[in-house]
Amino acid sequence: MNYSMIFYIIGWILNVEAALMIPSAIVAAIYQEKSGLAFVAVIALCLALGLLLVSRPPGNKVFYAKEGAVTVALSWIIMSLMGALPFVFSGAIPNIVDAMFETVSGFTTTGASILPAVEGLPNCILFWRSFTHWIGGMGVLVFLLCLLPLTGGGYHMNLMKAESPGPSVSKLVPKVQATAKILYGLYLFLSIVEFILLMAGKMPLFDALCTTFGTAGTGGFGIKNDSIGGYSVYLQAVITIFMILFGINFNVYFLIYLKKPKEILHCEEAKWYLAVIAVSTLVITAFIRNSFSSVAMAFHHAAFQVGSIITTTGFATVDFNLWPTIPKTILVLLMFIGACAGSTGGGMKVSRIVLLFRALKCELSRYLHPQIVKKVYLDGRVVEHEVLRSVYMFLIAYVLIFAASTLLIGVDNYDLTTNFTAVAATLNNIGPGLELVGPTHNFALYSSFSKLVLIFDMLAGRLEIFPILLLFTRETWKKF
Repeated sequence: MNYSMIFYIIGWILNVEAALMIPSAIVAAIYQEKSGLAFVAVIALCLALGLLLVSRPPGNKVFYAKEGAVTVALSWIIMSLMGALPFVFSGAIPNIVDAMFETVSGFTTTGASILPAVEGLPNCILFWRSFTHWIGGMGVLVFLLCLLPLTGGGYHMNLMKAESPGPSVSKLVPKVQATAKILYGLYLFLSIVEFILLMAGKMPLFDALCTTFGTAGTGGFGIKNDSIGGYSVYLQAVITIFMILFGINFNVYFLIYLKKPKEILHCEEAKWYLAVIAVSTLVITAFIRNSFSSVAMAFHHAAFQVGSIITTTGFATVDFNLWPTIPKTILVLLMFIGACAGSTGGGMKVSRIVLLFRALKCELSRYLHPQIVKKVYLDGRVVEHEVLRSVYMFLIAYVLIFAASTLLIGVDNYDLTTNFTAVAATLNNIGPGLELVGPTHNFALYSSFSKLVLIFDMLAGRLEIFPILLLFTRETWKKF
């Protein structure tokens, strides 16, 4: 284990986090809020620790997959801990476990909250709360790779693989640092376009910034108590479109940039993703038609909630907890499916679901015809055994964590639907669940123990489970 290299990268993470807190301090200065002093204090603390850790660059820059996973997991934990301190120091969330829950929910783009109301919070706190979504959406280590050649020797890929969502990560161009720059360039471009369209719909500047952060990161922290419900139909429609766009694999946008329409048509995951959204929206519209003034409004709200849930954003325009059983069941299923790999969305990812169904189909064929040789294909290519094995292992780990988490938070003695959807909402980085953790409620009802379990779930879900699990494996920490 190359500990010196791990600490060196964590040092840069702290320095970057300090820089990323500066906009929140500026917002505090603009609105003349004393809470801005909390950001100044945390910026100073991050820089003091960060500069100390980077003062001596390591001589050995060899960086394997094990170091990559451990570094990513530790970086996200430390980043969340430091990110929670402004909440504590400002008094907005004085309890450290609650502050950690809110911050981890922000960075992991979950959007689950322990706050009963947000409109009374200082603007700088609301800004930081939403900005954590934008930071975590693409990943802070991907951002760091844009700026610095940290490891050299081609080891950057081990960092990107550990942080990027989906069953596999590929380079868009030969150099990983160039790939990171392209990803953030696309991310920034889409964010700016959404911001402009929201401003065109007369959304206030501050609201447009925070909403863009939440949509781009598919996070879902709102700055209004009714989430997005109080905004116009136009603004809700813009948010719906961009939630869906940010849930698409960014490789698709890269192919659009390169003007390769034939290759775009081969992106099966994006096709399935859009098809699931279309079918789910139509079915839900049919069931909730009588709850709205017209079919058009029913379709509008169905599309918004489907887009919000499948992309794991978590925004809401209505209390879907009051919808009939079938629409609520569809939304819960969408929580598990999630968005595309290589997007800012969470969940199991559409590509994994497609691969699991195709692997099942092949296995059934082998039962009927034992001598047959069948391969699993995706995007017209044979899927390697290693990729399939990683999908199977992910599913096993996912089910075990889900079952254990549901059991553990059962100590608080809430109903099964509440606990089940609370775990689903956090492990899949969704935000709201059903019943007592529905869109008009929050997670404050849980004990500190249960919140720690859900914090683990949020981190595990965002980092695709294995980097977090490796922290608890004895073999990870062996020197050789």
